[in-house]
Amino acid sequence: MISRARQLLAAALSGALLMLPAHTGIAAADTTSAAGKVQNIALAKTAADVKRVADYWKPEKFKHTDSYSPATPGAAAAPKSTSAAAAAGPAARTATTTRASTGSAGKSSAGRLAAPALPRKGAQVGSTMGKVFFRFGDKEYWCSASAVTARNRSVVATAGHCAYDPRQAKAADYWIFVPNPGPGGEQPMGIYVASSISLHEDWIGRGDYDYDYAFVTVHRGFAWVNKNGQYTMQDVGRLQDNVGGLGLELNRKPGTYTVSAFGYPAGAQPDGSRPYDGKTLRMCREGRTIWNAAPPLDLQKGVQLQACDFSAGTSGGPWVIDFDKDRKIGSLTGINSLTWDRDGDKRYDAVSSPYFDTVAGVVYQRAAAQSTPAKIA
Repeated sequence: MISRARQLLAAALSGALLMLPAHTGIAAADTTSAAGKVQNIALAKTAADVKRVADYWKPEKFKHTDSYSPATPGAAAAPKSTSAAAAAGPAARTATTTRASTGSAGKSSAGRLAAPALPRKGAQVGSTMGKVFFRFGDKEYWCSASAVTARNRSVVATAGHCAYDPRQAKAADYWIFVPNPGPGGEQPMGIYVASSISLHEDWIGRGDYDYDYAFVTVHRGFAWVNKNGQYTMQDVGRLQDNVGGLGLELNRKPGTYTVSAFGYPAGAQPDGSRPYDGKTLRMCREGRTIWNAAPPLDLQKGVQLQACDFSAGTSGGPWVIDFDKDRKIGSLTGINSLTWDRDGDKRYDAVSSPYFDTVAGVVYQRAAAQSTPAKIA
């Protein structure tokens, strides 16, 4: 038995403390079974839906983003199961299970599923990272997120708990992505309304942190333009055309690569201090990764990056390998899911991600296969 002095304490973003046992490895995922476990939940599908969400996020609303709460995983246990119908929640959303073609994710070896891409418009520098804003119930929240290259040029990666709450069996409402937001709530690259979210059914049904990731298909972006004292929506095009996209790497075993984690930290450390205000994109220095686990959260195959003091607000921020600091692109291989206080000194010192294996690739492909209207405004 490990002595109490050597037990590692892990703090979820909500502040719950967890034991950290050893992890010996994981076999590559079975793509055939994975395809049947992907669910796609419709959010804003019609032009009227997009307009409803857009009207909620008028320019005045963005001036108060500092008052919104950074989303954190809840400490309460998630329900053990939920049906697709229950997942739809009171807003009458639809949830469908897909057995989509696995495509190039059909192989379980480590490798690239999608290559990084620069924007088609403007400067040849990526602006893939940003914030997502959304609502659960009557309260606004935000998280970190990133644009990922996809055939529909319209996919955002974030944490599962930044898109769906399994405790309430509810998808987020009024969900938008704002790339490269300004410190005062500016939206220089446009606003992108979510069309649908693709997740693994074990996040939806059990709150299993092995699957705490979501790939969100977004509509064409828009900007608010003041015409004669009235704000109108102006179409700015597809997400990837405007900001570029991170590539996607799967089945990279911890310890065999180094990674940089990004996000907008804002929440308090366990000791109550607040070194970050959530207004600036931060990067944890590039480091090596190790396996980790937390059975109370069903986390059996987590990946941990140490020497990182991220707090609430960074949830959903990208883990990037081969990051080009000049062009600001690289490849996604994870997302911020949980933060950890390994030595119990009441300061976060590590962050973890679900392991991006072939299963994550299948979820991504579902989002990349979704289509959206050619015009929204």
